[in-house]
Amino acid sequence: MDVVLRELVIGLDMGTTSVKVVIFDLKGKLITQTEELITTSYPKSDWAEQNPNEIEKACILAMKNAISELNKSQDKVLAVGISAAMHSLICIDEEMDPLSPVMIWSDKRSSQIAEKLIATNDEEIYSKTGTPIHPMTPFLKLIWLREENLKAYQNASYFMSMKEYLVQKWFGKRMIDYSMASATGLFNAKELKWERSALKLAGIKEEQLSEVVPPTEILIGLTESVAQEIGLSPDTPFVIGAADGQLANLGSGAIEPGEVNISVGTSGAIRQFVKGAPINHKMETFTYAFTEDTSIIGGATNNGGIALEWFKDLIEYEGSYDDLLILANKIEIGADGLIFIPYINGERAPLWNGRAKGNFYGLSINHKKEHLIRAVLEGIALNLYHISQSLEEIAGPPKKITVNGGLSKSETWVQIMADILGKKIYLSDTHHNAAWGAAWTALVGIRKVQSFAEIKSNLPDERVIEPNMENHKAYIPVFEKYERLVETLKAFF
Repeated sequence: MDVVLRELVIGLDMGTTSVKVVIFDLKGKLITQTEELITTSYPKSDWAEQNPNEIEKACILAMKNAISELNKSQDKVLAVGISAAMHSLICIDEEMDPLSPVMIWSDKRSSQIAEKLIATNDEEIYSKTGTPIHPMTPFLKLIWLREENLKAYQNASYFMSMKEYLVQKWFGKRMIDYSMASATGLFNAKELKWERSALKLAGIKEEQLSEVVPPTEILIGLTESVAQEIGLSPDTPFVIGAADGQLANLGSGAIEPGEVNISVGTSGAIRQFVKGAPINHKMETFTYAFTEDTSIIGGATNNGGIALEWFKDLIEYEGSYDDLLILANKIEIGADGLIFIPYINGERAPLWNGRAKGNFYGLSINHKKEHLIRAVLEGIALNLYHISQSLEEIAGPPKKITVNGGLSKSETWVQIMADILGKKIYLSDTHHNAAWGAAWTALVGIRKVQSFAEIKSNLPDERVIEPNMENHKAYIPVFEKYERLVETLKAFF
């Protein structure tokens, strides 16, 4: 009797807090998943670092654990796609060893440099790169390293993201995909090449950066020792993939113009794909290349679920998050005049100010913790709505909105988001959108499927959250006040 092979594809997703490995069948059905946590250290105020070798070991272990659950006689892994968090930076020597820790996106040590650059020629750089001037970017991190005259910078032969470091260690190639290159702030999103004016300011040469390739670039020749450890053939094709934001949109099916994806985990973002590389000249959104003729535009916030987690810890609430959110349901829209500006972790879009601070406005003696919980949930949603207004200036009103990430598990928060937007929200049953996007990109890369668009026929079922339009009308003056407060408070950051 012939054995029927089950064809599978793997998404390797290197996030900020963990490495996830998710194995799917070709229809996107979850077969198995594993996760390995990553340690972040904060050696000084505004610094945020990780160990690149610890992350690589986490990738190996997560891959090994996931693959060990397969039946080798019946399961065939066709390819592996790679997703990674953006904006990381490592100084690398000639022997391809790290000279520094990974400076991750939340590292804000270059805040003063960002302020100086914004006051001088930020628009010129932004108009070419599509990446707002902000401490998150490797561009600003490199300027800081140069000005501090650190040995790691002086002795570096190369500068890489964590994803590039992994590709180099596993395949011996210095390569970076369009989207990860765009997120550095050193890449011209329109011309698809390293931007000389940015390199000059950063004090580096093009030879110190990697070759830029499309997301479907195939990597063959996995290092023998790694292949043996994780349990894959060295000939298994890996596809370089893209950044986690682009792949989350792809994995949600939000790939056509007008299809918007909101992703809210610890942080959050609102994004959509567009043709070409249009730029918002107010510097409120980013434009990152994805393929030769498409980009993703949007805005990321530092303050998603982390704001709720912070508040839960602040009031020392010992119950579950579900119980906490039930308390918010007792309070009417607008939290009885209380508005939360959620910039507790600095902010990216729409301010791009690492020194931004959070605020509660309108506190009165009548307010209780339930009001504050409601205000925190509304503040997170109002901030995303604020970013969405900038997005609409480039791309017009959204035709469809999908939502994923940890906060999408909360019916209360999703309903608040739908009511503020005044739009239907589509929720899928999976929270592995970036991993499925990476896996699908791998299938496109090896030509098992013909296009990115075909993913629409291979997505989990969606359910629709309808907006309450009466609530939407009530939120309009709340947002107007929120917007005025943000504008006023900007002078104090």
